[in-house]
Amino acid sequence: MGTLEGKVAFITGAGRGQGRSHAVRLADEGADIIALDICADEVETVPYALAARTDLDETVALVEAKGRRIVAHQADVRDLGQVQKVVDAGLGELGRIDVVCANAGVGSWAVSWEMSEQVWKDMIDVNLTGVFNTVRAALPSMVERGEGGSVVLTSSTAGLIGYQNTAHYTAAKHGVIGLMKVLSQELGPHRIRVNAICPTTVNTPLVVNDATFRLFAPGVADPGPDDVREAFAGLNSLPDVPWIEPLDVSEAVAWLCSDAARYITGIALPIDAGNTAKKG
Repeated sequence: MGTLEGKVAFITGAGRGQGRSHAVRLADEGADIIALDICADEVETVPYALAARTDLDETVALVEAKGRRIVAHQADVRDLGQVQKVVDAGLGELGRIDVVCANAGVGSWAVSWEMSEQVWKDMIDVNLTGVFNTVRAALPSMVERGEGGSVVLTSSTAGLIGYQNTAHYTAAKHGVIGLMKVLSQELGPHRIRVNAICPTTVNTPLVVNDATFRLFAPGVADPGPDDVREAFAGLNSLPDVPWIEPLDVSEAVAWLCSDAARYITGIALPIDAGNTAKKG
């Protein structure tokens, strides 16, 4: 019997990457899943392709292969109304939400004084307002049911320290931690725990893409993973770790959502191979 048997988890950005990994890992622990993803390239300032509907369909198949139910819809976390429709559909079919993983996020790079208004706006809208919209849609049903629960907000090591070329991303991820601190206080009396996770670079399209490679290997004509591996590994204290895998993050999420972490709330948990300790 899994640690989340009989529970329902709502996960955003579930089409691929960390979101898909969280969905499959929590399903492995017995949870049914409510999932959403934008499934379209509708954030024009993001320099890589976003998940497609076929990606979300693959997540559905992987969760169902675990023997769990899943309700999955296309939605943009920047739009509270769209998120609410997915939550309502999930509640209508699965009856409850016990776990929220506000995971959807995007990445881009720019020096602060050259950053366009739209680049800043898109980042804040997805990575901060999208997190708020996720919890705003899901929390009323959890509070009303009165059976507690767990909320995990995806921040980043950039929510704890700063990196050049990421003023917008760093501001959003710091904001996520601030939101977590308030929510943990407001929801504590309802036995709903709220924590943030702060991964280092993760092997997903947000990090592993041409724009990132060009930034980390500016002297290489057409850089690939091997050209940036050493630069990325240099960010972390543990040796030879350029990036961690989505499952490494999902293991921490599964623990935070389980009774093994029943007294853990209000923390920002680094999953970072020593990145923040080295930087700090």
